Amino acid sequence: MTNHTADEEFLRRALELARRGIGLVSPNPHVGAIVVDSAGKIAGSGTYTFDGVKHAEVLALEQAGAKARGGTLYINLEPHAHQGRTPPCTDALIGAGIQRVVACMADPNPKVSGRGFEKLRASGVCVEVGGLEEEARRLNEAFARYVRHGVPLVTLKAAMTLDGKIAPPPKAAARKESGVPLGGWITGEVARAHVQEQRRQNDAILVGIGTILADDPLLTDRSGKARRRPLLRVILDSDLRLPLESRLVKTVGRNDAGSDVLVFCSHPDENKKRALLDLGTRVEQLPCSPSNGRPEIRTALGRLGQLEITSLLIEGGSTINGEALAAGVVDKLFLYYAPKIMGAAGAVPLAGDSAFGDRMGGVQAKQIRLHRFGEDFAVEGYLRDPYFD
Repeated sequence: MTNHTADEEFLRRALELARRGIGLVSPNPHVGAIVVDSAGKIAGSGTYTFDGVKHAEVLALEQAGAKARGGTLYINLEPHAHQGRTPPCTDALIGAGIQRVVACMADPNPKVSGRGFEKLRASGVCVEVGGLEEEARRLNEAFARYVRHGVPLVTLKAAMTLDGKIAPPPKAAARKESGVPLGGWITGEVARAHVQEQRRQNDAILVGIGTILADDPLLTDRSGKARRRPLLRVILDSDLRLPLESRLVKTVGRNDAGSDVLVFCSHPDENKKRALLDLGTRVEQLPCSPSNGRPEIRTALGRLGQLEITSLLIEGGSTINGEALAAGVVDKLFLYYAPKIMGAAGAVPLAGDSAFGDRMGGVQAKQIRLHRFGEDFAVEGYLRDPYFD
């Protein structure tokens, strides 16, 4: 007889293990697994990491050893039945004598979804699916968007006042030091610390050249936690105005995938391009939008998908926000609000492109969640379902 309370407890532990892989698994999914022996005790556990290669269920089986026979595997994602970087995990489970598999959800990859469960059932393994499914889906939503469409999950993040302003009027703003937004910070320290957690959860961050010229930001992940590859810092810069002395250029880093600063431009000055390349910055030319002459954001996302970027955080200004929303490329919103009213004439709105209203006509966020960060709060919602739209 199934003990649903115990099942939920073990699934929750498997999800906790999967979350340990945040920043360490892309472009693959987050997976955690637990093997419980026939006496109901945990015999093995595993967390998948890309560099570790072995899947979570195999790590759990190895730890459990002979105790896996007749036991149950708890896992947040369907075990794979195809040959990839590793042999099929279904074969390992069947060979180890696992009697029952309890999973949160099927693999979102339409090419493989359900095949793992089917193979297990065909071998006499009892399979149960669906516990804590919503939590499991949220954990792997970026992987789902990427594996189904070849583009990253796009989250538009912004900090604003209660009257929807992200910055004071440009003439009234005064930057006190590099990296501090025009007019100073809108939200408090708790909210800003959470932004670093969001950066860690994403493969890349994108802004427009206007943000670079105004604020001279670093755009780095300062969460202090490990990640497999550096946060890719992406700038849309039509005319290649990125200053050679900017903090972004001065902190360019290189890894196996190349530079961690990528500039998309449309009609660059070749001398400036060569100077940036010499300093380690990656520069790529994209077709320009006929409406504004700037790099097409959809094309940029397609290119990021080719680079195996599964998740992108937009932290731009009013122009980039408007373009992204109008183009329909935003999947998710995460909007921080400070208990302030700016009230100044000419203050900068969340999205202020003059063509924004004409092209978009309004959007409706769904699956709303509210979060509290000290005196600030945030609204999280989806404009598109990563699994179905």
